[in-house]
Amino acid sequence: MDIRRITPDYAVSPQIAPQDMAALAAEGFTTVINNRPDAEITPDLCCDEMRRAAEAAGLRYVANPVVNGALTMQMVEAQGAAIKASTGPVFAWCRSGTRCSIVWALSEAGARPTQEILSALSQAGYDLPQLASQVDALAER
Repeated sequence: MDIRRITPDYAVSPQIAPQDMAALAAEGFTTVINNRPDAEITPDLCCDEMRRAAEAAGLRYVANPVVNGALTMQMVEAQGAAIKASTGPVFAWCRSGTRCSIVWALSEAGARPTQEILSALSQAGYDLPQLASQVDALAER
């Protein structure tokens, strides 16, 4: 697993497997967010399989499929709500970790300075300066 910590309480990675859930629980994560739509993956990695594995490992599981190129505010808000509802560190995954990073960044708009958000992403390996205007616009809402 390629765990990339964006903050002490939020990490992302590329696609994981059901057998990774126990290791995530051992790392201290309490909530996992699946940002990968089932249409992109094989049946052994589908939402139901990942949910079963997460719950068996004692993790809270949240499905928030983010469709590449079709991001909505509902997806951003769902990510933020799942993070806020967590009782501990949150781990999210998608194909590369980028979508998980983007929805986190947009959900943090207004709660953190834009440059702090972008710096955290960059330090985790997701250099996304093009998000600045979107984060700023959301922060002004």
